[in-house]
Amino acid sequence: MRPPGRCGVPRASPALLLLPLLVPLLGAPRGVGAGAGASSPSELRVRVRLPDGQVTEESLQADSDADSISLELRKPDGTLISFTADFKKDVKIFRALILGELEKGQSQFQALCFVTRLHHNEIIPSEAMAKLRQKNPRAVRQAEEVRGPERMHMDIAVNFSQGALLSPHLRNVCAEAVDAIYTRQEDVRFWLEQGVDGSVFEALPKAWEQVLLPRCGQVGDRGRPCVCHYGLSLAWYPCMLKYCHSRDRPAPYKCGIRSCQKSYSFDFYVPQKQLCLWDED
Repeated sequence: MRPPGRCGVPRASPALLLLPLLVPLLGAPRGVGAGAGASSPSELRVRVRLPDGQVTEESLQADSDADSISLELRKPDGTLISFTADFKKDVKIFRALILGELEKGQSQFQALCFVTRLHHNEIIPSEAMAKLRQKNPRAVRQAEEVRGPERMHMDIAVNFSQGALLSPHLRNVCAEAVDAIYTRQEDVRFWLEQGVDGSVFEALPKAWEQVLLPRCGQVGDRGRPCVCHYGLSLAWYPCMLKYCHSRDRPAPYKCGIRSCQKSYSFDFYVPQKQLCLWDED
C-alpha cells in the first residue's frame, strides 16, 4: 500500500477541505453543537461518479472516539455496498447487500461480508475524516487517483457469534451475512499474532480442494459446490492528506485531501451455486 504522501501544493482544492478552514463559511458540522454529544459520529454526503459513468450518493461517517470510518453507496442495480475501517483492531470490512432474483428461487436479498487486514495508510485517519466538509454539495466528485485493483482468495470463514472478538463493528455490519463472512489465511495469521482468539475463525475446504472445484459460472447444477467470484469498487474515498505551505508557517500543514478509487475482487467457496447466481455469465 502507498504511504501517506505529503503533497506540496500551493493551496488546497476548494471542493473538500479540512473543517477548520470552512467553519467560518458553514458553521458547526452535523453532530456537533447544541444537543449533540462530543462523541457523535460525523457524516458527510457526497455525490460521486461510478466507474460506469453513473452518479450516486455516498455517505461517509467518521467516529474519532471509536477510531473508525464507514462508507456506504448504492449501485444502480440496487446493490448496497459498505466499507468499514476499524483502526483500533486493524480490520476492514466490506459488505454487499445484493438484491435477489425471486424468479430463480432466491431470497429478497443476499448478504456477503469480506474481512481483511487494514493498513493505516490506506485511508485518511478518522479524526481527519471527521473534519471534512464540502462547499458545494451538488458537485459530482470523481477520484483524482485510480489505484490498482486487488484480487483476494478468501479461504477462511469468520464465526459470526465470535466476531466481536475481531472487531466490535462486525456483528452490526455483517448481521445479515451470518453464514457468508470470509477472510484470508494471511490476515488470520496477523490477527492471531495480535492476540485475537482462534475461535473467531473456521476452516473452509482446503485450498487444494478449492482449486479442484470449478468456477460457479461453469457449473450447471445449482446444488453443486463451486468457487464464487464477486467484485466491488469504492468509487471515491479520501485516501491521503494534502499539505500546504505558507510563508507564515515554518512547517507544512494539513489543508485538504486526495481522493482515490479502488476495485476489489473476491474468490470464495460456496456450498451450492444457488448462492452465487450473479456469476453465471
